[in-house]
Amino acid sequence: MTNDETRAAIEAILFASGEPLEITRIAEALELDVDTVRGYIFEIGALLDSRSSGICLLRLGDKYQLCSRTEYAPLIRAVLDIKKNIPLSNAALEVLAVVAYNQPVTKAYVEQVRGVDCSGVVNTLCQKGLLEERGRLDLPGRPLLYGTTPNFLRCFCLTTLADLPELPEKPGEMSLADTDDEIDSTQGEQIRNFFQAELEKAESEDENETPPDDGAEE
Repeated sequence: MTNDETRAAIEAILFASGEPLEITRIAEALELDVDTVRGYIFEIGALLDSRSSGICLLRLGDKYQLCSRTEYAPLIRAVLDIKKNIPLSNAALEVLAVVAYNQPVTKAYVEQVRGVDCSGVVNTLCQKGLLEERGRLDLPGRPLLYGTTPNFLRCFCLTTLADLPELPEKPGEMSLADTDDEIDSTQGEQIRNFFQAELEKAESEDENETPPDDGAEE
């Protein structure tokens, strides 16, 4: 295939997928190396931007996706009769933040930070595609590990987890990265408040990308 044909093929694959797609899968299908495919993908994104297309290219970790631009969300919602989603509850937001900054983590770790049972919230966040299982910890009982998904990145307008803002830490306050048995419970509230600010900023850019509510607060 020519360069134009290869670029068009990649664009068609991304469009048909409808979901974030690993670059390695595209490279395998086209029998090209990953760096070459990445170059074509960047070209596609640049071409869409140059002609002010209503479609844009998103990078979500090691995956890519074509989606509509945020400024057209109200029109899309009106035409497709999409109802406005309800924002996440404080409980879900706090759980999501703890996992995002410390993944992969066990449910027990999240509960230790929050100080309450998180089973219902974790399960609901998994059902909504914001969290996913990441294997099991090599400890007695083999507890499940959880991490965020590409949908989490998309909903919070992030490209990679490295884009998460740094958490403020008070002198002498324990870091969430610490795995000691005693974790300062105030850190959970701090991280929730900080993450809430990021969610509100994302909502102001595109209300249609706001994750739905998880239900009752725990």
